[in-house]
Amino acid sequence: MLVPKMFYFFYFAAMSSLLPFLALYYRQMGLTGRQIGLLGGVSPLVSLAAAPLWGALADATQQHKKLMLLALVLSLAAMAGLSLAPSFPWLMVAVIAFAFFGAPAMPLVDNTVVELLGERRNDYGKQRLWGAVGWGIVAPIAGEAIDRYGLRWAFYSYFVLMSCVIVVSLYLPVARSSIRPRFFNDLHQLLTNQRWLLFLLTIFIGSLGLAFVLNFLFLYLSELGATKTLMGLSMTMATLSEVPLWFFADQLLYRWGSKGALVVSLLACFVQGIAYSLMRAPWLVLLIQLLQGPAFSTMWAAGVSYAAEIAPPGVRATAQGLFAGVVMGLRPAFGAFIGGVLYDAVGAAMMFRLGGAAALAGLLLLGLTSRFSRPSA
Repeated sequence: MLVPKMFYFFYFAAMSSLLPFLALYYRQMGLTGRQIGLLGGVSPLVSLAAAPLWGALADATQQHKKLMLLALVLSLAAMAGLSLAPSFPWLMVAVIAFAFFGAPAMPLVDNTVVELLGERRNDYGKQRLWGAVGWGIVAPIAGEAIDRYGLRWAFYSYFVLMSCVIVVSLYLPVARSSIRPRFFNDLHQLLTNQRWLLFLLTIFIGSLGLAFVLNFLFLYLSELGATKTLMGLSMTMATLSEVPLWFFADQLLYRWGSKGALVVSLLACFVQGIAYSLMRAPWLVLLIQLLQGPAFSTMWAAGVSYAAEIAPPGVRATAQGLFAGVVMGLRPAFGAFIGGVLYDAVGAAMMFRLGGAAALAGLLLLGLTSRFSRPSA
């Protein structure tokens, strides 16, 4: 399991060196909050369609590894195009390309890890925690480099680290789904499973606030006078909260189940949203980011486990793609679109407060659907 750990480490290290700073890069280019929200929203919206599409293509052709390597190389090329884009329309083209080609990596690797673990799939968190480690180590280094040398260094660090991801991927034993003649029947069964669809809907609504944090936290911190170094350190604090959650995810899932872990996540999303809405001193972000582990890690572990549990064997990569499409696609897309409008209209504080309210709505929906799906006596 060393190679998957290395993949997670370098992949999230690459993401932490660039993605949180993109909003600042867009602002430096003179874009408005709505334009930044549009760019932030179109990327995950493309991923929403692309992730399950790539997953289904991999399941149907049994070419999981070749497709993943191709997608990684093309996503790196797309990001190079984004770094050179001279205007908003060209930025939009590059963002769409990056989102499309970047979509399949995580679902295919998550499916591989779950398949390799077999009956021990709840140990997934012990592998995924290395992504949090990579994120937390690189983020403050990237922030310091950007403070000293400018935002272009975010792209340089991303290119180096993503090249490491591609090299590691050559040695990754990407799992294939078992070849079954009932692929389309299995796919129909997955797409019409009400419990699965309600689970995804709950995640979509309840964690909208996390999309606000991803797309607009650094802009908010910049308004409060925070340095790029403090911004990077805020991601390190998020990592400190994520690592133990990933490590003990198997015990949490064993004790509470996927839906219980989702309750923990939504409660943390609510507290985080309210805390950001009340924050006035930028250094407080270091404390509030400690909620990132309960908010994000428990949700992701719950979703990966539930997808592996509920999907027929022949469409498990597809199920992971659907989950990733909602978490990394639909939710952040709507969060970016809505957040961009709210940021310009009512300000960052109210935007985060409404994100906390969405978490409460998610908890209510989860309670109602759990009661609805409970067998009658």
